[in-house]
Amino acid sequence: MKVSILPLAAAVALAYATQASAADLLQIYRDAKNNDSVYTSARYSLEAGRERIPQGNALVLPTLNFTGSITQSDNHLIQRSPTANQPVNRNFSIGIWTLTFNSPLYRPANVLQKEQAEFQVTQAEATFGQATQDFAVRVAQAYFDVLNSENQLAFIRAQKAAITEQLAQARRNFDVGTATITDTNEAQARFDLSVSQEIAALNDLELRNQILQQIVGKAPDSLTPLRSSFKMPSPEPARMDDWVDAAQKQAYAVRIAEASTEIAQRDVERNRAGNYPTVDLVATVSNNASGGSASNANGAGSDTRAGTLGIQFAIPLYSGGSISSRIRESLATLEKSRSDLENSKRQAALNARQSFVGVTNGIAQIRALEQAVTSSETALASNKVGYDVGVRINIDVLNSQQQLFSTKRDLARARYDTIMNGLRLKAAAGSLTDEDIEAVNRYLGQD
Repeated sequence: MKVSILPLAAAVALAYATQASAADLLQIYRDAKNNDSVYTSARYSLEAGRERIPQGNALVLPTLNFTGSITQSDNHLIQRSPTANQPVNRNFSIGIWTLTFNSPLYRPANVLQKEQAEFQVTQAEATFGQATQDFAVRVAQAYFDVLNSENQLAFIRAQKAAITEQLAQARRNFDVGTATITDTNEAQARFDLSVSQEIAALNDLELRNQILQQIVGKAPDSLTPLRSSFKMPSPEPARMDDWVDAAQKQAYAVRIAEASTEIAQRDVERNRAGNYPTVDLVATVSNNASGGSASNANGAGSDTRAGTLGIQFAIPLYSGGSISSRIRESLATLEKSRSDLENSKRQAALNARQSFVGVTNGIAQIRALEQAVTSSETALASNKVGYDVGVRINIDVLNSQQQLFSTKRDLARARYDTIMNGLRLKAAAGSLTDEDIEAVNRYLGQD
């Protein structure tokens, strides 16, 4: 008696079935850009970092300040004499304003701090670039994790359906005396295990959906699956060393570390400049107006205006050793930055190597697993025929089913892992862009 494979085909087809409203990777990616709090935080951090430029420019530009004050004084005086007491009321008002112009002529510390600000902006932009690439990888990983969980659930349900049919057949054969109770027990054990696996797969799918929902801000009804016929292209360029060289030069982590080193270098020079004199051009215009009145005298007042223009300089003589301490501190920070830069280059090279190997080996693994699926399907069909004619036992069929579903599960996982390694390879080299997400999105859809 032959076992129908229709439940298997129906269950696996269900995993790849899509609705007209199914969201694809590109749509999820665009929605997440507007809703993911981590990406939004990185964008605002960049906006804040870019304000370092005007703040740095302000250190070498002139300043203009206006100050003023108005004072009113009321005095009541009684002049005593032998004949009479004479009250006198005296009121005074004073108005003062000063306009001060200051232009730095020689302030090396300010110039160096301005250069630091420029590298701080470079660092902020590189940090945002890193965050953007991490965001793209994170969205794609969450998307394919959901698809993989859906595949696992579909394969387990298909296997459960096949085991159910095999269990029913074993029971029928036992009832008519053509099989032992062992066949039934073995099929029942596999069925119970598949029920447990189905529960675990449902829990995993729920978790993966929640992770994706956290990034996107909403739960999509369904996701567009990966085409079963998709072919992952080989990395271009095809040499690992080319990717390693690119990673060591333009990976965002390396750019961040390079900017930190430049900032630390100028911090050393800025602290050394604390021993240098400073020279400023200073100009002031001030006005002092005063007036008053008395009950027994005519009011009197004055109006004085003055202007000054000069050069102001300051020479630091002794600061308690604080400048020398800051120089030593900044030198240590510089050496740390250089070590961090070297480490970032090594880590970038390692990431590029790992991702490159992941892609190339993944492509080979996909081809091998595709062939293994074909072989497993042939083996399952042969074992079913052998069981029907009595040359195979039930456990042989169950093992063949297990092997087929495990191979299909591994194939699905290998496809997703290879795609993700391709994105990570681009990210390791600092070249992952929206166009790469669009390219991966073309792998999705119905065959």
